[in-house]
Amino acid sequence: MSAAPRRSGGDRAGNPDPLLVACALRIEQAALRSAGPGAARGPAGSYSLLRTGMGPRAAERAVARALDRPAMERAAVLATGFCAGLVPGMHPGDLVVAEETRGRQGAVTCTGTALLAEALARAAPGRTVHTGALTGSDHVVRGQERAQLRATGAIAVDMESAATLWTATRGGLSPEGGRPVAAVRVIVDAPEHELVRIGTVRGGISAFRVLRAVLPAFYEWHRSLLLPRR
Repeated sequence: MSAAPRRSGGDRAGNPDPLLVACALRIEQAALRSAGPGAARGPAGSYSLLRTGMGPRAAERAVARALDRPAMERAAVLATGFCAGLVPGMHPGDLVVAEETRGRQGAVTCTGTALLAEALARAAPGRTVHTGALTGSDHVVRGQERAQLRATGAIAVDMESAATLWTATRGGLSPEGGRPVAAVRVIVDAPEHELVRIGTVRGGISAFRVLRAVLPAFYEWHRSLLLPRR
């Protein structure tokens, strides 16, 4: 199922379509909330932060409830938080922009990947931004399983992004009326930097700081969706 291309958004009163940013963990929520006064508002104040809880089923339930609220039927949805990198050479604090998410229900194509990656590079200078497939899991991935997932073509794994985007798009919306979706994750561990090793705390702090810095890039992506087509 694919997400929609760029479109002009808003209701009949001229209010822009809102942005729902979904994360799973309290620490991820804290990073986004501590982004600072310059990142406190999205376009026209239309930014909403949702903490779903851990795991795909919790994400499905929380996102479905959030999108059931009034005025959220056309909301853009962006899944974010931490993830595990699958590619050798990745480091804690690197960013992953999903071109698609893959979960047990199927794959979802993301919207505006290139623009989002460029915005993230500006928001977090010096950090590597990876683009590719982001796969889902219902548990923490370690060791050989990481290599097995890498063999499928995925570059990173987390537990909620695929479920979040599938839930956001499962209504089978048309390309003209579809919901824009994206997933941005910050790597907290990687093949050479697994969580069980020394340096875990240091890697976690690095990922926290990067997540705190990138909220303005989410707004830039959202604003691009509100522009009329050319």
